[in-house]
Amino acid sequence: MEDNQGNAVFVTARRRRPKFPVNLPNSITFIRILCIPLLIWILSTPRVGSAHGEKELLASALFIAASITDGIDGYLARKRGQITTMGILLDPLADKMLIASAYITLVQFNPRLVPAWVAVIVIGREFLVSGLRGIAANEGFTIEASELGKFKMVVQIVSVVAVILDHRWKEWPLFNGYFFPVHWIAWAAIWFMVCLSLISAVDYFVAFWSKIDRQVVRSRRRAFLLSRRKRNAVPTS
Repeated sequence: MEDNQGNAVFVTARRRRPKFPVNLPNSITFIRILCIPLLIWILSTPRVGSAHGEKELLASALFIAASITDGIDGYLARKRGQITTMGILLDPLADKMLIASAYITLVQFNPRLVPAWVAVIVIGREFLVSGLRGIAANEGFTIEASELGKFKMVVQIVSVVAVILDHRWKEWPLFNGYFFPVHWIAWAAIWFMVCLSLISAVDYFVAFWSKIDRQVVRSRRRAFLLSRRKRNAVPTS
């Protein structure tokens, strides 16, 4: 009898025990965050040589791997039913930290292609989108990520990798005298990314303004109807 009671208490305790928030998708997000200081160290330290491009190849591989985890953690969270509050908060934060830290580091690593104003535009756009989403959440609605924003993220990855490789190679020899123009691809990707960042920021602002405008109209209409009901409910003497 005592054994049965003990087993029942043990099963009840197991059922009541809360789930630990660091599941597999969240662990992958944490790994992406941990890649940020490692990327900064690789690009900044003289301990990793650049004579044969070791620094550039290692940093590019690390950045690409960290960027790929952005899609993996979201896919696993949806497939395994492990969408948590921690994951919802950390996933976009990790993306913004990765991109911002990469461009800030590139201002020092390759200033010819990434001047300081480029990093200001990239980081300013991320702050703007985060602020608009925060206001939207407080007002009770969400701003979904647009296809333009997703495409901008791909262009950012290409531009970061191309700028890192441009530090060592301006062009890669292929075959029969053909070359892969690393420098021109990096230059074009940076300017394309700047244009997309500005356009996507305007796109987010227009989407936010249209939703907040409808929200204000509904709130005013609700307040007007409530005031009319109160007037009608007041008994006449």
